Amino acid sequence: MDKGNNEITVNRTFKSRIFTMLYRDKKELLDLYNAVTGKHYENPEEQEINTLENAIYMSMQNDVSFLIDSRLSLYEHQSTYNPNLPLRFLFYVSDIYSALTKEAHLYGTKIIPIPTPNFLIFYNGEEEIPDRQILKLSNAYTHLDGAPKLELEAVMLNINPGHNKELLSACKSLHDYSEYTARVRRYSKEMEIEDAVERAICECIEEGILSEFLSQNRMEAKSMSIYEYDAEKHIRQEREDAWEDGIEETSTLIAKLAETGDLAQLEELGKTPDGLKALLKKYNISW
Repeated sequence: MDKGNNEITVNRTFKSRIFTMLYRDKKELLDLYNAVTGKHYENPEEQEINTLENAIYMSMQNDVSFLIDSRLSLYEHQSTYNPNLPLRFLFYVSDIYSALTKEAHLYGTKIIPIPTPNFLIFYNGEEEIPDRQILKLSNAYTHLDGAPKLELEAVMLNINPGHNKELLSACKSLHDYSEYTARVRRYSKEMEIEDAVERAICECIEEGILSEFLSQNRMEAKSMSIYEYDAEKHIRQEREDAWEDGIEETSTLIAKLAETGDLAQLEELGKTPDGLKALLKKYNISW
């Protein structure tokens, strides 16, 4: 930040986020793990909690990865709905297993034990979704005959205020995180994002909501909150633009087919993405 300027400069390449930073604290991480699993571990120092900092595939890094009690947990925070998370989790867990077994004799006759994985997504976006939803890798398969030979299930939990009340009441840090981000989003509709974040931080510190975390990391938390809001807004705008482009292209196609008397082709070929693309290409409509 420029010392002669009180305005925060947001680092657009800054990868860490509030959620990730919050759960670097092993006590908070253990509380979250207990709330999710129903376990009752009390002292993080008595448990083997190994956070995996660099579960990276092609420059992608998931939010929180850790080992506890021979179980591998991969947690993601999402503010936009993403059905491709099971595939991303597959990349992450493959890299993690490769790292954990790099000294093992994989060509031997004995089974190499690996920790049992668990994939969780904490969602707090504006799009309405159920309290709990299961995303499956097999949903992405182009052909599925019978039971999938490779499956990965990720549980998406809606942590917006009013959802999953039992979970949020069991984990204060998750409840507070949900409340803080909800206030930032709400206030951003009334004022500039910098002012919205500052108001949310001040209120939360005063009301005991993530107060210690926000007090100790105020400037960094403010920068990250602005960055996350801008990133979420950008993704939302891109989706809206793509939707509008799709409507325009389809309308143009329908007009062309009406002119040529070939509307039946839309019913026949427009049922699949490939068929629709073929029609757009035939009538020289960009897509």
